[in-house]
Amino acid sequence: MKTLAITAVSLSVLMSSGAFAQSKTRTEVYQELIEAQQNGLNYVTDTSYPDVNPIFAAQVARVKQEHLAQQRAAMKDSTTN
Repeated sequence: MKTLAITAVSLSVLMSSGAFAQSKTRTEVYQELIEAQQNGLNYVTDTSYPDVNPIFAAQVARVKQEHLAQQRAAMKDSTTN
């Protein structure tokens, strides 16, 4: 949860400094944050940037597999209804 707060603060600082030329809605930024977390952004450290820290590689792979399983289940549910 702490990393989520840090990431959110970082994004807000970047956006307020004019680093983003495009104007995005809050929903778009929020969705990008969710996608970044699902892709393992929380496990990138100062020493491993821009890659995931090798210590967390197995955990990131597990999180990605769980996310894919949830997506498949949601797609399966939507096609059966």
